[in-house]
Amino acid sequence: MKNQSPVAVLGGGSFGTAIANLLAENGHRVRQWMRNETQAETMRSQRQNPNYLTDVPILPGVEPVNDLVQTLDECELIFVALPSSALRQALQPHASRLAGKLLISMTKGIEAQSFMLMSQILEDIAPDARIGVLSGPNLAREIADHALTATVIASDDETLCQHVQDVLHGRTFRVYASPDRFGVELGGALKNVYAIMAGLAAALNMGENTKSMLITRALAEMTRFAVKLGANPMTFLGLAGVGDLIVTCSSPKSRNYQVGWALGEGLGLDEAVDRLGEVAEGVNTLKVLKAKAEELQVYMPLVSGLYAILFEKYTLDQVIEMLMLSEPKTDVDFISSTGF
Repeated sequence: MKNQSPVAVLGGGSFGTAIANLLAENGHRVRQWMRNETQAETMRSQRQNPNYLTDVPILPGVEPVNDLVQTLDECELIFVALPSSALRQALQPHASRLAGKLLISMTKGIEAQSFMLMSQILEDIAPDARIGVLSGPNLAREIADHALTATVIASDDETLCQHVQDVLHGRTFRVYASPDRFGVELGGALKNVYAIMAGLAAALNMGENTKSMLITRALAEMTRFAVKLGANPMTFLGLAGVGDLIVTCSSPKSRNYQVGWALGEGLGLDEAVDRLGEVAEGVNTLKVLKAKAEELQVYMPLVSGLYAILFEKYTLDQVIEMLMLSEPKTDVDFISSTGF
């Protein structure tokens, strides 16, 4: 039986629009809230998003709205797809309305001042809410085009996971569950950094060996860092780890990959971000990740190298030389010393 109350999607970007359509296709009434009333009105009248996925029709079950109070009051299940920089500001004034709600974070970012992940911010704002994270190799364009896709809903709340699986699972979209909310969410945030590097390498026509090396060493760095913070290393062998990393580091549809590609073409960082016209979470994540890695003394040479290129005016050749001359480490950090 379909959910009787509407499902909310907060955010009018590509991913929010794709998930809203997916929910509607599964028979659910959807309130898609966005901050811009003009955008909401255009979507209502023209049945398409004027800024994102412009050729994808908005299904009849999706109601684009601009009234956040009414949306929160009407909906028990709320998918949050707001930019990381706007999430706290948008929801903090309505904290009392979120008690007992099911809040599913879909934003892959880290708050700069606190190093809090988006689900941790939701927990901070609404300690009585039930929190989950949706993450995986999920390009919005391909979801909207019904490419076969799988994702992960992560929470220690098994009932919440089952509910999200029920409402999202469809003929082209499969939802797996994980109890490791922190690991799943951290994987989704960290991979954006490496996607910038992958796009840069691709624009400079680096070889397949190089691309493979970057992706696998990126996975090693991500896992090493996440485990230091308490995540399960096995999470990174799944969809939200290596799966998300592969798609983000190999697809021109990835926003962060596009920023890296523009840098490889010779654009400055501000120009690259402006040309994208959307939020590239990896740029902000890189800044806070480098600082946190140094604080925790976690070895992350790719992060340090990309930071040097973007913010310290190092050339790619200089960074490559530093990386190749650094002391070799073990290939995989979490193999048992007994060999099993």
